[in-house]
Amino acid sequence: MSATIVKRSISIAGHRTSVSLEEAFWSRLRDLAAARRLSIAAMVAEIDATRGAANLSSAIRVRVLESCAPASRDA
Repeated sequence: MSATIVKRSISIAGHRTSVSLEEAFWSRLRDLAAARRLSIAAMVAEIDATRGAANLSSAIRVRVLESCAPASRDA
């Protein structure tokens, strides 16, 4: 997969915003949304609502990475 940044427009809470992510993150985000029977916009809206002060693109990347982590971590 390419590391090229892909910019897409998404409607969140009634306003349009642009999100820039690498294609690998868009692909995994699509998979996560589909598994939950959500649109990408609905999935991004959930992330947006819980991201605090984090940049939206960064918050999406973190959520995608968290989804790839093992269910339990022994520290």
